[in-house]
Amino acid sequence: MSDVVDSDELLRRIRRARDWAHQEETRYRARSADGETETPDGAPDADVLASVYEAVRKVLDEVVDPGTNAFD
Repeated sequence: MSDVVDSDELLRRIRRARDWAHQEETRYRARSADGETETPDGAPDADVLASVYEAVRKVLDEVVDPGTNAFD
């Protein structure tokens, strides 16, 4: 991965990662709400995974738009 990218491409990649984290957060929140807390292969339960993706999303939000995101 030695490609040089400009700032616009870097921002696009960060936004794409943020959007993906939001999708995963939403998916695991829905699984948790439906009572599907178990995950395969001994992975953490849906509540934990939703919280992890939420944290990632919040950090990426702050990277994209500093100072405008309130951390709870």
